[in-house]
Amino acid sequence: MGLDLNLLLPLDALLQERSVTRAAERLGLSQPTVSSALARLRRHFGDELLTRVGNTYELTPLAERLAAHTAHALGSADRVFQTRPAFEPAHAQREFTLVVADMHLPTFGRTLAALVRDTAPGVRLRFQHMAPQIARRAQEHLRTVDGMVLPQGLLANVPAIDLYEDRWVCVVSSDTVSSPPPTPEELAARPWVLPFHFPSMGFSPLHGLHAESLEPRVEIAIENFLTMPYLIAGTDRVGVVPERAVRLFPAGSGTTVVELPFGAGRVVESLWWHPVHDRDPAHIWLRKTAATVGQLVAAGEAEPPVHHDTPHS
Repeated sequence: MGLDLNLLLPLDALLQERSVTRAAERLGLSQPTVSSALARLRRHFGDELLTRVGNTYELTPLAERLAAHTAHALGSADRVFQTRPAFEPAHAQREFTLVVADMHLPTFGRTLAALVRDTAPGVRLRFQHMAPQIARRAQEHLRTVDGMVLPQGLLANVPAIDLYEDRWVCVVSSDTVSSPPPTPEELAARPWVLPFHFPSMGFSPLHGLHAESLEPRVEIAIENFLTMPYLIAGTDRVGVVPERAVRLFPAGSGTTVVELPFGAGRVVESLWWHPVHDRDPAHIWLRKTAATVGQLVAAGEAEPPVHHDTPHS
């Protein structure tokens, strides 16, 4: 049975609100209209979608899966109808979605937001967290967003521009620092904390250890960078993070940076996008703006985060 695409909006509202009443209010429709749409959706999917539990409704397993697909479908539709033959930043009304890690927001994200606010006040930015399921399926996920900030070399056959350079460093608890610096064997013997640990993707900071036939024991894998000091301080663990992330650690975090003892840890942060955006004037403007922000970050002129801590040394 074919499905009326007009049901996408009621479906999204019902999955988000989990209530016919609230979905109707959100859409500005009557409750009978939304109830009728829910009935048609239930017939189409052969599933209740919403089931009553006590005084509330919960999503069925199928509805849980549909929620993500529906959001992506509506996002793609929005981008279709936002497309224009030209892009005038000062008068544009548009939303861009970028996938970033937590460490990108205080510098790159904050500076991008400031530049967009000044040059295109009608443009809205949506920052999506770089979750593991997104990182593992990055090339597929690029179809549903405007771009991702990921290190150079992680994707193939996908357009990208380089933003700024960083380098990997090791982080250890301050009370475990020794002189001389630890050897590769000493570091490899400790338990490790790694962000976004996907062996199949090849985690570049560890290539030097692997070259020396050393395989560190990963005790904790995390989905971000800025929580690292809370897992390192007061322990014998070793973490590896980009140096710019360390600068965002709170003062007195109880951690210290040690140089990678197994080769250079250069990393280049890049903005990746799906080829469908290549000739879109709005997206071309976004990429140029992001490149400008990358230059500011590289020059140390990024919009600084507001806090009262002193920089981590």
